[in-house]
Amino acid sequence: MKNEKTLLFVLAVVQFTDIMDFMIIMPLGSTFMREFDITPQQFSIIVSSYAIAAFCSGLLGAGFIDRFDRKKVLLFIYAGFAIGTLACSIAPGFGFFLAARSLTGVFGGILAALVLSIIGDNIPLERRGAAMGIVMTAFSLASIAGVPTGLFLAAHFGWQAPFLTIGGIAILLWLVIVFTLPPMKKHLESGLVQRNPLKVFKNIATDPNQLRALLFTLILMLGHFSVVPFIAPYMELNIGFDTYQISYIYGLGGLLTVFLLPLFGKLADRYGHIRVFTIASFFALISIFAITNLPQVSIALALCVTSSFFIVSSGRSVPATTLVTSVVRPESRGSFMSVRASVNELALGLAAFMAGMIVTRRPDGSLEHYPYVGYIAIAMSIVAVLIARKLKPAEGA
Repeated sequence: MKNEKTLLFVLAVVQFTDIMDFMIIMPLGSTFMREFDITPQQFSIIVSSYAIAAFCSGLLGAGFIDRFDRKKVLLFIYAGFAIGTLACSIAPGFGFFLAARSLTGVFGGILAALVLSIIGDNIPLERRGAAMGIVMTAFSLASIAGVPTGLFLAAHFGWQAPFLTIGGIAILLWLVIVFTLPPMKKHLESGLVQRNPLKVFKNIATDPNQLRALLFTLILMLGHFSVVPFIAPYMELNIGFDTYQISYIYGLGGLLTVFLLPLFGKLADRYGHIRVFTIASFFALISIFAITNLPQVSIALALCVTSSFFIVSSGRSVPATTLVTSVVRPESRGSFMSVRASVNELALGLAAFMAGMIVTRRPDGSLEHYPYVGYIAIAMSIVAVLIARKLKPAEGA
């Protein structure tokens, strides 16, 4: 594509809204438990419902996503995402909100896969790590601007306000995509796109390299997201953060990763994606242990611990994602990344559900058993490093 900067900017904003929609749930965890009168287990179901819905839609979409112009698919999926997000804002209770989150997940999961496919189609592998780093700063920007703003809106206008805002941004961006992005049919040029959905899955199932990439995705997410849902509740209920101070966690961590994620991408392009992923994962083990075993300390020290988790966990995801996009050829990339997104969302849902089953509340309201979640995440992270070393780029990827 001629204007890569425009493409990367639009995709970064798409990612921003997608990630923001998902992230805002976590810092509002105690609010939802109070407003809907639900338990930590029911809250974990809210988190995992998005993931399970995304898992199902990703598998369904895998058989068809490569047949069409990427732009047309992006417009269709993003419209559904906007509708689901706006539906969340009008939920009167737990049941309706759970259904709305599931609807959002149906489109949100495919959306993430589509963004990665578009990057893989348009950015050469030797520069893809840097491009991934730029687009994945959407996570950081969501942390810096999105979460604090969402918490501010929720505190002053009700928990519905963040979802109304995200939905409104999505509608505006949909119009931007219509008028700024050209058709994206590069993956169709070879004429090798598989049109039989069953053969799409057969091709993946008979390719050991792609199967390893899917296993890598599953294990890595279990080694990351099992910790995430209860960071904010743990810091609030165990460490002593108030509701607004929770925004400091995401603001500071996001600010640091805005500057560091592109650096991780450039380092991965220069020194090797597996090497950078391995080094970042080593530091992630230390950070996971620290954040899940944190005693009652000062707010400043707690923020150092949470920021380190944001940096190394987000940093290792840049080379990890780049590795995964390289195991498949362009004409099959959309379908594979859709399946990969399904596996990712399944792991995300399992991780959140597992954490919800392990973490309990004491009579005083604080959380216990969070360290056990950390030990599981550490073990999964070590296994992910071992699998990553066996991934190989596909010819023409």
